[in-house]
Amino acid sequence: MSKTIRKNPVPSSEAALHRMQAVKHRDTAPEKAIRSAIHKRGLRYRIDTKPIKELNRRADILFRKFKVAIFIDGCFWHGCPKHGTIANMNADFWKEKIRRNQERDLDTTNKLISAGWVVIRIWEHEDSENATEKILKVIKKRYSSKLNLNL
Repeated sequence: MSKTIRKNPVPSSEAALHRMQAVKHRDTAPEKAIRSAIHKRGLRYRIDTKPIKELNRRADILFRKFKVAIFIDGCFWHGCPKHGTIANMNADFWKEKIRRNQERDLDTTNKLISAGWVVIRIWEHEDSENATEKILKVIKKRYSSKLNLNL
């Protein structure tokens, strides 16, 4: 089976080029806010790390000891049902790109769950304190009886 070569479209303007070049792959504002809130609660974690060596995908926040992987998904890049949009220029390219991202997200989640991990997906627009509470609740539920966590 031959692999289709996907060519990135030419940016529609200098401004679009600069916006695309400014996109961070890690250490985004939502990631930093959630990491800070988790850290204040006394939990330590890894960032931008592969949960499983064989899986060439990285979690934004990882609790290896607890087997909890957190992904903070950008509304545009992952097709948020509330805030996701499709670019006006090169719309077909972006629709396909976002569809592939969603497909990969689902595949990643399924593979991690099959390997015994808990996967938490958080949209970038979610409140960092609410997201932190969601994360802490999962960790408490799975591990507090074993580890005496005071979260």
